Amino acid sequence: MSEVLTNLGYIAACVLFIFGLKMLGRADTARRGNMISSIGMLLAVVVTLLSRGIVTYQWIAVGAIIGTLIGAIAAQRVKMTAMPEMVALFNGFGGLASLLVGWSEYHRHPDSELFTMVATSLAVLIGGITFSGSMIAFAKLAEKITGKPILFKGQQVANAALLLAALVCAVWVSLYPSQAYPIFIGLVLLSLVLGVLAVIPIGGADMPVVISLLNSYSGLAACAAGFVILNNVLIVAGCLVGASGIILTNIMCKAMNRSLANVLFSGFGAATAKKSEGYKGEAKPISAEDAYLLLEAARSVVIVPGYGMAVAQAQHAVRELGELLMANGCDVRYAIHPVAGRMPGHMNVLLAEANVPYEQLVEPQDVNPVMETVDVAMVIGANDVVNPAAREDKASPIYGMPIINVDMAKTVIILKRSMASGFAGIDNPLFFKDNARMLFGDAKATVSALVGEFKSG
Repeated sequence: MSEVLTNLGYIAACVLFIFGLKMLGRADTARRGNMISSIGMLLAVVVTLLSRGIVTYQWIAVGAIIGTLIGAIAAQRVKMTAMPEMVALFNGFGGLASLLVGWSEYHRHPDSELFTMVATSLAVLIGGITFSGSMIAFAKLAEKITGKPILFKGQQVANAALLLAALVCAVWVSLYPSQAYPIFIGLVLLSLVLGVLAVIPIGGADMPVVISLLNSYSGLAACAAGFVILNNVLIVAGCLVGASGIILTNIMCKAMNRSLANVLFSGFGAATAKKSEGYKGEAKPISAEDAYLLLEAARSVVIVPGYGMAVAQAQHAVRELGELLMANGCDVRYAIHPVAGRMPGHMNVLLAEANVPYEQLVEPQDVNPVMETVDVAMVIGANDVVNPAAREDKASPIYGMPIINVDMAKTVIILKRSMASGFAGIDNPLFFKDNARMLFGDAKATVSALVGEFKSG
């Protein structure tokens, strides 16, 4: 294939990437956007295979078949509750791929020019951090290790020293590539250790930020790998992923009213037990039958989904309940907090899977100004994003974080299995508010019971 046709193919692939990425910004066009981006990547792969001097297609075919089988099986079997862990794994393997590309090219051309060696060092450094950091994020999300921050004395100093050592190794490899293979191996090991130490001090409540940041890292690593092998489409794709990940990270931080440095270095959630001493009162349980009477009489209902809805796989029952409420003449909206769940857009994905109309989804700033007029706010498994301590308790770790002000509604029905705190480990004074009622039990069973009440009523 001629160079002109190759570049035209790459341009077409990049255009598809950009249009697909734009469509991913809306739930109602996200599936088409994903398909368009996938077509762009297929085009880029085909063009690359036809235009490059491939030594053997056999191993490429073997790798493609194995990868396709793993991806297809994983996509079919992964539970929606495990989607954050899946995303973390994808980010990690993207970083590992960039690391291996850099390592492979260093083996092939150990005496490359300075620019190529700088790109190689960056691909290895960022790719290694992304891989090991994503594996720790996966382990935290899957509860293979504790979701609380893991801290030790002098941690930040140790991290800074390791980062400085990694940068020194990268400079040495870039300046003296043909004499620096042991240094290169040291760079690989340092990057992997840095990834682990960078993520272990981050608490579970900050996982959406970590996931989006690691996604950005994987894009930057791919971009660096693109410069290593002089592949324009990989450079563009890496830049798109890196930039979108940084933008999303910034959105997540603003949603929590915290800086990125605070998320990465504060050890949020490490010691919050003492904060709960001031939250006293008596929770008021309610039965499904009584909750039905409140909902049946309501003219406006705001549903706030959280990770508990995901765990119970209750999204389809929630959508059915919403439809029954609307058929009863009720205005129904779903308030989605940007950091609800354990990855960016977690609740949006679940509700889209259940075919909840996109127009019914609202953000906190849209619903908070009118929350006092809402008859019933129904919280399904959410905790930290509706915690009024963020407004009322200056000693709370989440003080100043924008929340969904469900406590200002006329009545709040909170669906939870127990009075336990959320993933951040912070107790919630909402449970003891005068207008709050606790509907205990599995969210899917509870919502299904409410649906049954509406149908039989």
